[in-house]
Amino acid sequence: MIAVILALVGAACYGVSDFVGGMVGKRADAWAVAAAGGLGGAASATVLALLNSGDPSGVDLAWGAVAGIGNGTGTAFLYRGLSAGRMGVVAPVSGVLAVVIPVVVAFATGERPGALVWLGIVSAVPAIWLVAREPTGQASSASTRSGARDGVLAGIGFGALFACLGQIPDPAGFWPLVLNQLVSVLVVALTATLLGATWVPRAAAWGGTAAGVLGGVATAAFVVATHHGLLSVSAVLVSLYPAFTILLAALVLREHVHRVQAWGLALCGAAVVLVALG
Repeated sequence: MIAVILALVGAACYGVSDFVGGMVGKRADAWAVAAAGGLGGAASATVLALLNSGDPSGVDLAWGAVAGIGNGTGTAFLYRGLSAGRMGVVAPVSGVLAVVIPVVVAFATGERPGALVWLGIVSAVPAIWLVAREPTGQASSASTRSGARDGVLAGIGFGALFACLGQIPDPAGFWPLVLNQLVSVLVVALTATLLGATWVPRAAAWGGTAAGVLGGVATAAFVVATHHGLLSVSAVLVSLYPAFTILLAALVLREHVHRVQAWGLALCGAAVVLVALG
């Protein structure tokens, strides 16, 4: 049960982080907000590392660095889809892959969840798709293909992030998470530079650090959750974060929750119950 609670805390923090990042992104360049967020995540991870430095091995730090590549890659292509107005395609595709990849890795490494947990995992996949899917006008086939490509790349990145973080043991402490955040900033900066976009945070973009701090806490909660339970369970629950973003937008901004998203929220709740009972 501890793993379930921690993973849900991580999902809530990720959800609030996305909400804050989205608000800041309306006033500043998306890439700069992403870079500022990575620095904020590194700051929160550093505080946690100072409180629990642990004794990380070279392998543990390597897992943190590889997770950072996944983190930065996922963020880069998610933001590219956002800047091009293709979030209705990018978000659900990336969200589903972010669940499927760590679950496959967990199964391959010997995890065997019970029947109820598997039912929860099966429920979570369409739940994330429905919640993240924003009903929009009909897009062109070229835009859809491009959005799907960005979504796949972002999903592979986030899936790799969760899978790699799940390999960091408890004695390693939180220094691998600091490396994870710093590497992610480098990847975002490199990708933005290659695309000719501005990534250096200025003025309003620094508001993204608040989102990054929350993201850093979420990542730490996820890692600790994997120490107390199965990677597959933690990855599925933390990936339900879009539900928290949608709920927060509805409560704070009075945004309308579409019928499809409402069904997704209901499935998210069912997935949590099934996993908890399992």
